[in-house]
Amino acid sequence: MTRRILAALATLIVTLALCTGCKTLLNNNSDGRPTIGLAVANQQADFFNMIRQAVQAAADEAGFRVVVADAKGDGDTQVSQVQNFITQNVDAIIYIPAGATAATVPVRDAKAAGIPIIAVDRNPAGAPADTFIATDSVAAAKQLGQYVIDITNGKANIGVIQGQIGTTPEQARDQGFSEALKTAPGMHEVARQASQQWSQSEGFDITTDMLQAHPDITVLFGRADALALGAASAARAAGRPDIKVVGFDGDIAGLKAVSDGQLAATITQPTFAIGRLAVKSARELIDKQAVPAEQLQKGVLTTRENAAHFLEQHP
Repeated sequence: MTRRILAALATLIVTLALCTGCKTLLNNNSDGRPTIGLAVANQQADFFNMIRQAVQAAADEAGFRVVVADAKGDGDTQVSQVQNFITQNVDAIIYIPAGATAATVPVRDAKAAGIPIIAVDRNPAGAPADTFIATDSVAAAKQLGQYVIDITNGKANIGVIQGQIGTTPEQARDQGFSEALKTAPGMHEVARQASQQWSQSEGFDITTDMLQAHPDITVLFGRADALALGAASAARAAGRPDIKVVGFDGDIAGLKAVSDGQLAATITQPTFAIGRLAVKSARELIDKQAVPAEQLQKGVLTTRENAAHFLEQHP
């Protein structure tokens, strides 16, 4: 009789342990806090790091746990990382796609698993997330284009250092800037070349080649501040400090370059506001509340006159 009781108790203990394990898996955390998986495209980029910081701060305030995965710019790596989030049964995923290639896979996988997914900065074509949060890059780039028209009196030969082809920000910034240039017949785009990682070293190399092929360039537009910083360095190395260089992002390095005159202007994205909004949207989606399919935020034209303000207090 005693042996039967002991055997039954042993079975009960094992069963409870298994159930506890299941609960831990579902909550992803022994203290029961809901978990957000944050898939970052590349933490080496200031822009993405600032979003990560904002997400972490907002999540702490809201009582969420955040698990971060850095794709280091590799789309295939990011697919595996998001699949790992799904296996862990996180409560929501904030997703900054590492590129256009395979960007739809994580969204489809998350939706198939019933996990809310919020896309930030880039929204995969053909498989949009539950909500998309980004700067209104079309409107902001159009404003930047008008500024370039103003400082050149409507006459310039422009070289464009593009971001990664096929990504939402590249497409939107191209559209907005091009719309502005169409209003000024004296503005001519004479060259463009795409980068792969939106990096400063790419900006330098692309611009060096571009200026050799097109020495008549008077304006350079780097689709991200890192690209613009590389372009400005290449222009100086080529003995062309007269070239006006503009960027886009308003990260710390870009703002400093605008403040000291290396860049003529940039667009400051509300990076911290975007991160906070992503966490707010995650909570609402977890709670089965309706969230807009697209939540575009205003970018601010930033010149030497207002760069110091954003360095002191970034939006």
